[in-house]
Amino acid sequence: MERKLNTALLKPDVQDFIRHFSGDTSRLAFSGSPFPEIDVRELLEQIESRRKIEKKLPTWYRNSNICYPPKLNLEQTSSEQTAAYKAEIVKGRTMVDLTGGFGVDSYFFSKKFERVDHFETNEYLSALAKHNFKELNIENVTFYNEDGISGIKDRNYDLIYVDPSRRTAEKRKVFLLEDYTPDILGSLSYLLKRTKVIMVKTSPMLDISLGIKSFGHVAEIHVVAVDNEVKELLWILTSEINQMPKIVAVNLLQETMEQFEFNYGDQVDDIFSYPMDYLYEPNASIYKSGGFAVIAEKFRLNKLHKHSHLFTGKDLIDFPGRRFRIVKTVPYSKKAMKTALDFEKANITVRNFPESVEAIRKKWKIKDGGDIYVFFTTVANNEKMMLLCEKITK
Repeated sequence: MERKLNTALLKPDVQDFIRHFSGDTSRLAFSGSPFPEIDVRELLEQIESRRKIEKKLPTWYRNSNICYPPKLNLEQTSSEQTAAYKAEIVKGRTMVDLTGGFGVDSYFFSKKFERVDHFETNEYLSALAKHNFKELNIENVTFYNEDGISGIKDRNYDLIYVDPSRRTAEKRKVFLLEDYTPDILGSLSYLLKRTKVIMVKTSPMLDISLGIKSFGHVAEIHVVAVDNEVKELLWILTSEINQMPKIVAVNLLQETMEQFEFNYGDQVDDIFSYPMDYLYEPNASIYKSGGFAVIAEKFRLNKLHKHSHLFTGKDLIDFPGRRFRIVKTVPYSKKAMKTALDFEKANITVRNFPESVEAIRKKWKIKDGGDIYVFFTTVANNEKMMLLCEKITK
């Protein structure tokens, strides 16, 4: 039996309780709900889900009379930052969200498109989204509690967006495109007859080369990170077959963003050197994108080693990632290390190095923290080295 939206949750005293409850939820679970028309499990779900979205979905968190889905549904929900980014990279008058869910992506698309259709097979999620959009004063979104793939058979759009489920019916995570629900690969030709542009959101774990081969029609791939953590891959699909799409590596920060573009398959000659005055570490979206050789040429930097993915140069430049001034280079030998270890704590990073951070801390008795940044890596002639650095923040 499909779950229904309990309208008793919208009563002012219940809403006030949900918004201001700051106690121990485990105690509330034992004491029971203070509202006879609301089960304690339903009340706990609202409290815990609201707490979970405070930073991820501040618009929904701040507004009153909002109803929240189970925490499991919030896991795959886009953050406001990533949803806003999606809406900025496409354009048109009409679009459809085939897997609307809680509606975060549809909300931001509604700011850019004249009409948005929101399809969701789960009756409860569809009702939640419809109610919340009314509270958020969004009037150009139409809600359909049905399968999106079959629901658009007689319609055409400027954009079709889909965020397929990455869990089985038993709630187990899946990682291959063919295991996603709905089956986008099997429906691709059908969907391309109803739009010129499809945007597919996938897990950041999906292999980019495999995705290009599987989709075949990839025009662009956006690797989207938030505060240097890759959150999702966005695949822009068109009717043309393309095996060398544009890749956009994006790192969304609090007040700005880092962005780097290249074409998949671009090849340049690597230039290697010993560490110079400055060290550059690409952000997480560039690591995922694999654009290491291209970024070296773009910013006129040298690589320390083919597999280290750290870059060096004589000049301080703007760069999509972390920047450091190299204070000292130390060969990774017992004698050299004993002389150089005149500090008790440091921030340690390993790149292309045979020992883990934990092993290094234990071996050399280095505590975590402080203003010193240390990289353990391999340089051009396969020499193991420790680089002592100062982080550049401006």
